Amino acid sequence: MSHTMVMGVINVTPDSFSDGGRWLDTSAAVAHGLELITQGAEVLDVGGESTRPGAERVSEDEELARVLPVIEGLRVPAAATGVGLSVDTMRAAVARAAAHAGATIINDVSGGLADKRMLGTVAGLGVDYVCQHWRGFGREMAAAAEYDDVVAEVRDELGARCRAAVDAGIAPERVIADPGLGFAKTAEHNWQILAHLEAFTRLGHRVLIGASRKRFLGSLLKGRPVVERDAATAAVSAWCCAHGIWAVRTHEVCSQVDAIAVTEHLRSMT
Repeated sequence: MSHTMVMGVINVTPDSFSDGGRWLDTSAAVAHGLELITQGAEVLDVGGESTRPGAERVSEDEELARVLPVIEGLRVPAAATGVGLSVDTMRAAVARAAAHAGATIINDVSGGLADKRMLGTVAGLGVDYVCQHWRGFGREMAAAAEYDDVVAEVRDELGARCRAAVDAGIAPERVIADPGLGFAKTAEHNWQILAHLEAFTRLGHRVLIGASRKRFLGSLLKGRPVVERDAATAAVSAWCCAHGIWAVRTHEVCSQVDAIAVTEHLRSMT
């Protein structure tokens, strides 16, 4: 089985649920990215727009002003260490500018639904594309969390978006599937998806899982605050590693790297 990578999150936002405001300054965000590299992150994901439930959208100009200087500041050290650079955006124009600045992955939480130009743009850029399951913007998420069979429905909807990406010209090996934990999903929905990861690895694409510090972990842990959910996140990372997940997207890197190292070592002995 392949190695599970850790994607470190850099939120260049004032309102992200976990660390909003901490890395809004460009120099702070770049320094944070460099620290995540030293801690073992193999991909850095730079985002300039919060996608938490209830979040309001920022303008395209504001998003560009937030993410481009950070990507440019990290481009050389990332290349020197073999670390991938990802931009977390739903806008084709931001994806294009970020790729020109050095991003090699477009992480689109809308799976191409928020901006109809996204899939064609990514196809022309020749970069990897994270295609996430999505049913609407932050203010619409809760109302869309209705499923008869969450695993089957999310798998089928995500599979359709991955096929749309390929049909738009993105090479199949460049498509990365993400079931979108927390996006139009209740806590129980998230747990059901994690319990059936094979449904998503069977789609034929690499799979990304983003569970880091999310509300469903806090609910299980009787209301544990956001910043105290890293051990629980590491448990999910180990589970993902054991099930052949390509990468886990996390706010904290060290314990995720350790959990994956232990899981992979034990797996090599069996």
